[in-house]
Amino acid sequence: MRRQKGFSLIELLIVVAIILIIAAIAIPNLLRSRIAANEASAVGSMRTINTAEITYSSAYPSVGYSPDMNSLAGSSCSSPTSAAACLIDITLAGATSATSSKSGYYFTFAASSALGYTLTGTPAKIGSTGVKRFYTDGTAVIHFNSSGAATASSPAIQ
Repeated sequence: MRRQKGFSLIELLIVVAIILIIAAIAIPNLLRSRIAANEASAVGSMRTINTAEITYSSAYPSVGYSPDMNSLAGSSCSSPTSAAACLIDITLAGATSATSSKSGYYFTFAASSALGYTLTGTPAKIGSTGVKRFYTDGTAVIHFNSSGAATASSPAIQ
């Protein structure tokens, strides 16, 4: 009788089946973790912008809140001005469309005479990079909505 070397086909198929079952369990959890991380990053970015807006309005009281996110950033920060205050980084200031998103989210900034400014955070690819949409304004309270656009009447983040 010959001695068998290696594994039989059945043994290899069982190992492959076990690996596929483990992967089927792990991949959805990995995707949910990535979405949660992107959403946490979006909230952090919105808090950064809120803080930058408060600092900007204190530093330039004659201007008030910034007219756009590019005014909060700046490429040369040796002497900040109201046009380039150097309060946020260029990447965050440039995250204004789905193609130039930051951590799966892009931000829409609008100056508002009543609120000072409004800011929305939207997933670059809804369901893949994030589920929740975010909203904040001059009150610096961040609101979220999982089923549509977030507004000032949406639930606030605790």
